[in-house]
Amino acid sequence: MIRVTRLDGAPILLNCDLVQWVEETPDTVVVLTTGERVLVRESADEVARRALDFKRAVAAGPVARAVGEPEAAEC
Repeated sequence: MIRVTRLDGAPILLNCDLVQWVEETPDTVVVLTTGERVLVRESADEVARRALDFKRAVAAGPVARAVGEPEAAEC
């Protein structure tokens, strides 16, 4: 899920797995696979960046370590 902001200022969480495409017309329109369209304040590039960051976090797993954090010792 990624946090985006509707045009009226209301924050929402959007399931980025349902995003079919994003277009700027000039408002940013997120079109979902369900056919629903969501108008958001963020740019198309920002929506894409947030979706990519979310996917990377999921791929890293729940115990992803911070950059510079020492690796755990093996038992």
